[in-house]
Amino acid sequence: MTKAEMIEKAAKDSGMTKAAAAKAIDSVFSQIAANLKKGKSVMLSGFGTFRITKRKARNGRNPRNGAAIKIAASKTVKFSASGLLKKTLNK
Repeated sequence: MTKAEMIEKAAKDSGMTKAAAAKAIDSVFSQIAANLKKGKSVMLSGFGTFRITKRKARNGRNPRNGAAIKIAASKTVKFSASGLLKKTLNK
């Protein structure tokens, strides 16, 4: 599902205009991103939890020529599905 499809579905289900649905969905996404940027996890009951994890710097290989390269430390987002979501998926 793309963001445009999500906006269309949300507008249809809620009776909102597509513009209002787009604004609401953008607001949710921006709040998730803002809290993750602050280092906070985001827990959505019945859906799951987004959290930041840190990756250590490591050595890697350039796939084109096989040369050794250094990969810098970075942060990434991990998602853990809630028990309810897992149960829904496995019915």
